[in-house]
Amino acid sequence: MTVRMAEKKDIPDINRLLSQVNLVHHDIRPDLFNVGNKYSDEELAGKLADKTHPIFAAVDESDKLLGYCMTWFEQITGDSIRTDVKTLYIDDLCVDETIRGKHIGAALYEHVKKYAKENGFYNITLHVWEGNDNAAAFYARMGLKPQFTCLEQIL
Repeated sequence: MTVRMAEKKDIPDINRLLSQVNLVHHDIRPDLFNVGNKYSDEELAGKLADKTHPIFAAVDESDKLLGYCMTWFEQITGDSIRTDVKTLYIDDLCVDETIRGKHIGAALYEHVKKYAKENGFYNITLHVWEGNDNAAAFYARMGLKPQFTCLEQIL
């Protein structure tokens, strides 16, 4: 297995995996998430062309997509309270549900972490929805720690 930058040819498989991620979110919070894909093929093509939204692809020896990690750059500048740090935000990290447990996600995350270090990012951030215990445990194993807590009250 290798990790490379995602390409246009990966769009159908990325969308297939995105639907797996979205179903997990829908199952946890059907009040907030619909079933379906997060992005259209055109939107994904736009992200692939945008250097501030790198998408990483884990592929097997035949270049078949096993998983992906979709990221984007964040930076707060000129804020009177917050420092000017460059953050790499992970929007989604997904490994095909049929092959999980083979350390593909860990390889993807380590590749993203190496990319972030080599490109001068201060940190990596992401959000995990309450109830997504598998994702929370995975990210804890990768060394991520809570940065803040977001609370809600449904009315």
